[in-house]
Amino acid sequence: MGELCMKDYNDYGIEIPSGRQTGKTKVFCPQCHSQRSDKRDKSLSVDLDKGVWHCHYCHWSGSLEHTDTEKQQWLQRQSWFRPAPVKKQKPEYKKPTPKSHSPMSDKALNWFSGRGISSDTLTACRVTEGKEWMPQKNGEANTVQFNYYRDGELINTKFRTGDKCFKLCSGAELIPYNIDNIKGTPECIITEGEMDALSFYECGRKDVVSVPNGANANLDYLDDFIEDYFEDKETIYIAVDTDSKGVQLRDELIRRFGAERCRVVDFGEDCKDANEHLIAHGKESLMSCLAAAPEIKVEGIFTVSDFEQSLDAIFEYGLQKGVTIGHEPIDRLISFETKRLCLVTGYPASGKSEFIDEMAERLNMKYGWRWAYFSPENAPLAYHASKLIEKFTGKKFDKQHLSIPEYGEIKNHLEQDFFFISPADFRVDTILEKAKYLVRRRGIKALVIDPYNRLEHERGGMKETDYISALLDKLTNFAQQNDVLVILMAHPTKPAKNKEGKVDPPTLYDISGSAHFFNKTDFGIVVHRDRLNNTVEIRIEKVKFRHLGQPGTALMKYNINNGRYTPYYPDQDILWDNTNHLTEEAKRRAQDIAEAAKFDFSDLEPIDDAPF
Repeated sequence: MGELCMKDYNDYGIEIPSGRQTGKTKVFCPQCHSQRSDKRDKSLSVDLDKGVWHCHYCHWSGSLEHTDTEKQQWLQRQSWFRPAPVKKQKPEYKKPTPKSHSPMSDKALNWFSGRGISSDTLTACRVTEGKEWMPQKNGEANTVQFNYYRDGELINTKFRTGDKCFKLCSGAELIPYNIDNIKGTPECIITEGEMDALSFYECGRKDVVSVPNGANANLDYLDDFIEDYFEDKETIYIAVDTDSKGVQLRDELIRRFGAERCRVVDFGEDCKDANEHLIAHGKESLMSCLAAAPEIKVEGIFTVSDFEQSLDAIFEYGLQKGVTIGHEPIDRLISFETKRLCLVTGYPASGKSEFIDEMAERLNMKYGWRWAYFSPENAPLAYHASKLIEKFTGKKFDKQHLSIPEYGEIKNHLEQDFFFISPADFRVDTILEKAKYLVRRRGIKALVIDPYNRLEHERGGMKETDYISALLDKLTNFAQQNDVLVILMAHPTKPAKNKEGKVDPPTLYDISGSAHFFNKTDFGIVVHRDRLNNTVEIRIEKVKFRHLGQPGTALMKYNINNGRYTPYYPDQDILWDNTNHLTEEAKRRAQDIAEAAKFDFSDLEPIDDAPF
């Protein structure tokens, strides 16, 4: 290997803070810092005692103990890391020549006073007055001059005329206005203009800066100020205008500084900026706007106020049972709610799809839930619709049992409340895209995917169990984000007989591919046909939240004439339900309307000051 020679950190572009020789420190990573959106992040950890380092972002690691040959080889192994960026040469900026200024005229002082700004603030912030050539006027004009200092040195000047013509010094560096006054402060305020910065200064908040070029979303000039002026800030108040350009500037400032420490100041409906608010409502009110500025809402993070009404309802009334399908032995075991994933399984010909249709029909009748189906096993679509019609009407689907008016009525009902997804490809993303459209346009409350094994699976090299986990997460996220119940039907592995020669019911763990089918579902249902006793067992294997139900088994009988399930009690006669649910529901609603019409309103107290 040859003789080892200790190299310096500078050989690798690593800049160690001055004076540090021992211990551990974090610095900017020369491999990835230029590509990072968060320029504040010092991602490279360096152990100065051991002479080693590691980047927690790009995972570049190294050691000072390298021979020249090893270092050369390391430099050539470009696939290991991103090449060290070429450092941009800082441009040569022109600095304005300091000018002698006469005292500010009474006219200018009166103008500032009318805007709520005192002469003391103007003096402290080094605002001056004088003649300047203005390109908008093609000649000299009297201007007020906002002078930009850094470390006490004049860097730039913005000139403003009485009729709002502006100019910065040509070739001078762009820096935030009043930047020296925020160095080392725990907080700062950022405004869109110098007048707004002066307004906060007037109220005693000296830790205020203004962007130099108004509502411009290009904030590249901030790169040189992040570390020394903004990195230590616990809170940054964004106090910009409320017009469209101001909103763009606000969003870019938040992106640059991080939403977790930003607050947006609201000046009220009648004021667009800080100076307008100062003029209209005074110093105390402007400070109240600052104090009331809320934290930025970070996506995916919530506080109690975001769900306060729901929390109050639980406190007042307790956790409520979900919706039920109307079969007593099933209802005592399970109730459903949206934002959940329900898994249904069972051996072939056990009635899984029929039971899902039973749930859909009954929840539609009882609660008005609209449904979307991706169900290629029920293809063609007309076959599936005919089965649903039997469940709604209680009659076999043919002209001998179903009248023409009944047929027309149920077709119209399905047209409004049931939707069938049959895309060109069976990718889950495609199905969820169609379902999301139906959520927005038609208000569906439930999505059925029947079955899992007909989806086009794009594993991309993932292990099957990892893929299933990711897919179930995607379905759960869709349910939560769109406030729907997602029902997924998945087949178990091939049934096996026990010692008595009987096929035991499957469990959710028997579904081919992964135990995640049990672990990641909210509701787990097994439909098992006991052919010896001619019954159907609806086995509730999992209810994630106990206020929604509990595991157990309900015995049912299947009506071959209309596809409905009926509760079965061994010591009681079967009560088959052959009624037309649509007709019965229409009668019930008519009765409710009639009862309401009989109500005597004469004893009710009149409402004072009714808006109508």
